[in-house]
Amino acid sequence: MKVSFAAMLLLCLLLSFSFFELSSAGSGFCYPKCAKRCAKAGMKDRCMKFCGICCSKCKCVPSGTYGHKHECPCYRDLKNSKGKGKCP
Repeated sequence: MKVSFAAMLLLCLLLSFSFFELSSAGSGFCYPKCAKRCAKAGMKDRCMKFCGICCSKCKCVPSGTYGHKHECPCYRDLKNSKGKGKCP
């Protein structure tokens, strides 16, 4: 009984690590693009947070530090709860 429980626990741990690697794989794509996008932002930590959220959903980030949102319609069209643009 204890051996089977330990085996199941180990299996769950291994599966959770594999899902973690898959979920963090997108950050390698998003982080450099968001860092470039937020380079001139007044509140870089906030900009990076929302840019990362938008990038992970849309799989793209517009070029430059401001504007150019026509390059990524999904990024442009994400709205916050007040109906304003969510992505920096």
